[in-house]
Amino acid sequence: MCGIVGYVGEQQAQSVVIEGLRRLEYRGYDSAGIALVDGDALAVDKRAGKLANLEKAIVDAPLPPSTTGIGHTRWATHGAPNDANAHPHLGHAGRVGLVHNGIIENFADLRARLEADGHDLLSETDTEVAAHLLELQVATGVDLTTAMQRVCQQLEGAFTLVAVDALDPSRVVAARRNSPLVVGLGEGENFLGSDVAAFIEHTREALELGQDQVVTITRSGVSVTGFDGTPAEGKRYHVDWDLSAAEKDGHDWFMRKEIFEQPRAVADSLLGRHTRGGQLQLDEMRLSDQELRDIDKIIIIAAGTSFYAGMVAKYAIEHWCRVPVEVELSSEFRYRDPILDYSTLVVAISQSGETADTLQAIRHARLQRSKVLAICNTNGSTIPRESDAVIYTHAGPEIGVASTKGFLTQLVACYLLALYLAQVKGTRYGDEIALVMEQLEAMPAHISSVLDAAPEIYDLAREHVGTRSVLYLGRHAGYPVALEGALKLKELAYLHAEGFAAGELKHGPIALVEEGLPVLCVVPPRGRDQLHDKMISGIQEVRARGAYTICLAEEGDEAITPYADHVIRLPRVPVLLQPLVAVVPLQLFACELATAMGHDVDQPRNLAKSVTVE
Repeated sequence: MCGIVGYVGEQQAQSVVIEGLRRLEYRGYDSAGIALVDGDALAVDKRAGKLANLEKAIVDAPLPPSTTGIGHTRWATHGAPNDANAHPHLGHAGRVGLVHNGIIENFADLRARLEADGHDLLSETDTEVAAHLLELQVATGVDLTTAMQRVCQQLEGAFTLVAVDALDPSRVVAARRNSPLVVGLGEGENFLGSDVAAFIEHTREALELGQDQVVTITRSGVSVTGFDGTPAEGKRYHVDWDLSAAEKDGHDWFMRKEIFEQPRAVADSLLGRHTRGGQLQLDEMRLSDQELRDIDKIIIIAAGTSFYAGMVAKYAIEHWCRVPVEVELSSEFRYRDPILDYSTLVVAISQSGETADTLQAIRHARLQRSKVLAICNTNGSTIPRESDAVIYTHAGPEIGVASTKGFLTQLVACYLLALYLAQVKGTRYGDEIALVMEQLEAMPAHISSVLDAAPEIYDLAREHVGTRSVLYLGRHAGYPVALEGALKLKELAYLHAEGFAAGELKHGPIALVEEGLPVLCVVPPRGRDQLHDKMISGIQEVRARGAYTICLAEEGDEAITPYADHVIRLPRVPVLLQPLVAVVPLQLFACELATAMGHDVDQPRNLAKSVTVE
């Protein structure tokens, strides 16, 4: 979720670009940089840390006047957040400058080819590869637009690229594939941005680009082509939001925006997970296959929402890998004197990578000679640095305190870990792993279909503004979903909400059921070990005692209809993957109910985004 700004016009590009980057700070970042076209050279400065660091550097060493420039705020993926890895990146001779959002999946092969040809790459990023490739093209005499078209045909993955050429100061060229980019249309000037917030103070006329398109902006106009050079057109529209709404993509809350970003977040978290030979690969797997084969127990440690992702991981790992898994609250882990040794893998799940109790837990595990694998969203944070291996979730920054896309991408990372272990240990055949990966790769479309039902869920939420208590029921992988749904309602609406395993109802919780009590029921897909029928029995029990039953059930499941006061339909997916779609209506329900109650959804009372003290 990097921030990108591009400008060609009559104003000083430095001011426009820095202002645009400041308006994109809400996206989250760990470094910032700028490149200006100065005569026949590029003037570049980039700094790790906040935008203020870059601004101070520019004050201390001013950049030359220029009316063409690009800028970037980086959310680290490939390579640590430092000056060298910050964008823009330059080509071999420094003629082309490039900024990038996304992941280039085949960058390792391209980098090896460049290095074999004598190119000296200065960073750890996938971005620098594209800069070198672009410069090779313009060196043959083609313009930057043609060069971008040719390079994009070599790249795999999801990306937005924005580039300038020192010998062609009249244009900025960009490309888009499965990554955000919008054009701002001005008079005698034009803009590029990750979203309209980058240029909304200058123009409210915008151009939406399609997939696999290259756009060229100059002072006098904008032209669009496909990657193959075929002329194309963008979709023009007027932005009628204010700046605050623009940052939120027109939504009232960052959290609601992030709920709707989940199809893209899940797709991004699956990028780059295959080798050329079709084998699974993880971000920073510093554990050998033999070390993983020696693992005979896994302990997952996490807190809050991440803990529920770990509960889902237990089902997946034990089913696919046949390795026993324990799931522990980080804050309790050290204090029960856990049994750990070299054959134990401790999996630490933390969105920020700075969660204090999780950090102390992994330090304790390492003292006991256990291996540690981190699942994290923040490159360069403490927990990944102190772990033996890392799976980054690539969710991008999450502004809303209550996690949404962070949770879904953690689930994806857990599934990837389970499949990777199954591959290494040989507990699943290659075609079985490939089938699950195909099912995972279909999830963004499934999540989008659930989001299409948002108006129905909003209506349902507003009907329950007066309720004081809500129960959530689930079985198998639906049980952690019930817990997460209850947590979201507690966080946002400040209501009593509890999640239960449906089979536990008769062991006490059914005493809470009274006339009109809303009970949200996560119904398992049909055909799995009688889970579906047993869930229906639990729903019958609470309904017989006056509960208002809201059932999340897969399409075509008519067996649930007689026992549901309201049915929310889910796509048909395997039971282990159902949490990816089942949790989305619960997020929407909590967000809308809290909104209707007049609460601040993005900043719930008493809560912080990252808990950095024990």
